[in-house]
Amino acid sequence: MKSPHGIHTAIKRNRFFEILSNLAQTFAVIKSFLFHIGRYTLLLRQVFKKPEKQSIYIRQIMVEIDNLGLDSVGIVAFISVFMGAVLCIQMAFNIDTPLIPAYTIGFVTRQSVVLEFSPTIISLILAGKVGSRVASELGTMRVTEQIDAIEIIGINPATYLIFPKIVASVLINPILIMMSMVVAVMGGWLAGVLTGLVPGSEYVFGIKAFFESYDIVYALIKTVVFAFLIVSISAYHGFYTKGGALEVGESSTKGVVHSSIAIIFLNLILTNLLLA
Repeated sequence: MKSPHGIHTAIKRNRFFEILSNLAQTFAVIKSFLFHIGRYTLLLRQVFKKPEKQSIYIRQIMVEIDNLGLDSVGIVAFISVFMGAVLCIQMAFNIDTPLIPAYTIGFVTRQSVVLEFSPTIISLILAGKVGSRVASELGTMRVTEQIDAIEIIGINPATYLIFPKIVASVLINPILIMMSMVVAVMGGWLAGVLTGLVPGSEYVFGIKAFFESYDIVYALIKTVVFAFLIVSISAYHGFYTKGGALEVGESSTKGVVHSSIAIIFLNLILTNLLLA
């Protein structure tokens, strides 16, 4: 039977090794994070090198605009109309007092949609749809050695495969977000009129009240940054996929998760910088 002193010594030893284990895990996480940040930066340097034939890239950008942008119009419109309707109904029920004018519902709905819901929430939806597509496409090309074949014939695969996707997303996403704003505001008007919670004229007056064009500029700046993050982060995970079909799925999941985290983090920073 161990003495109390021996038991106390064993407990202290176990705590010491537990602390060392936690420190080792923390160091491994930091090391992995710095490794991926460095490799991501090097990949971006490869992506933005001067393309070999500009005509090919222009045609490829048009193809990617169709694949990454136009295919998303339906889901963006569907989500936006219900997003605006829910916002309008919630505001109508929460502002149930004669002291606050009815047009406030339209004003708050517009501000919520323009400043946050359309640029951020829709970008998160696109991170799931577009990000998974980009990561799985490049991951499949990597595991089937198509990227290696492109390198062998003397073409920079990072520029050829990723650059058109980034440019297409940066060009088309602001248009999708602008469409989302319009559809969401119209959805709010439709919900308010059909439910009788707010008169149509009051809602329209609220939409136009105290409008500042900088709100649109702010939303579009965020959209461009988010579009770049979605494609570049997802492409990074797909480009460096190793293994087979299972690893392609893992890369797609990582691309969506990490791009969504980056969007939320950058949303906080951009909001503080642009609206402070």
